[in-house]
Amino acid sequence: MIEALFWGLIAGSSLLVGGALALALRIPTRVLGLVMAFGAGVLISAVAYELVEEAVNTSGGQGGLAAGLFAGAIVFAIGDEILERYGAADRKRSQREQAGSPLALVLGIVLDGVPEAMVIGLSLLEGGAVGVAVLVAVFLANLPEAIAATTGLTRSGWKRGQVMSLWIAVTVVTGLASLAGYILFEDASPQLLAFVLAFAGGAILTMLAETMMPEAFEHAGRSVGLATTLGFAVSFAIGYVA
Repeated sequence: MIEALFWGLIAGSSLLVGGALALALRIPTRVLGLVMAFGAGVLISAVAYELVEEAVNTSGGQGGLAAGLFAGAIVFAIGDEILERYGAADRKRSQREQAGSPLALVLGIVLDGVPEAMVIGLSLLEGGAVGVAVLVAVFLANLPEAIAATTGLTRSGWKRGQVMSLWIAVTVVTGLASLAGYILFEDASPQLLAFVLAFAGGAILTMLAETMMPEAFEHAGRSVGLATTLGFAVSFAIGYVA
């Protein structure tokens, strides 16, 4: 149980790193776009091999995979639409002022990160040890998100202390989400566990398509294709070796 919280906090700590980097350095938008594309590739690989494939193996062909995928996609899309109305649509964007309410921005960032974090706790249930590829994927994906959002927040007049306090809070939520994934589904049936894994996969894919990948292309253009492929390959290699 404590292990799930610990690894969730480790994965979320990249939000603090990204926020600190954005406050200390002026990161070129092209570099940021390439990093976001790399993180997207990492997450795509994690979804394919650590979530969907694991869901298939867990369910034993008893169903729940398609339902979980589309349920995750629909829930994320609806949540994102609601938060957009309150000004959280540009939470990952570095070149725009964050005009939304602080609560909406925080909820938007949590919406992006909770499915990823819960998977860390689920991976402990599956094999008794944290999935290295999942942990690396979440850590790397959080980094460019935090850099982009921090830059946008500072453009809107947020103070350094406010920004870092936000990332500390979200990091704690990430740890708690990982813990929740472990506790809530510790005694779950294989079919339910497969549904939850697929649900997280659908939510993550929708997040990538709606927010992270468009931002990456906007900053770095066609070169994001190579960066995304590299991220996918690195994540796959980590998972294969582990």
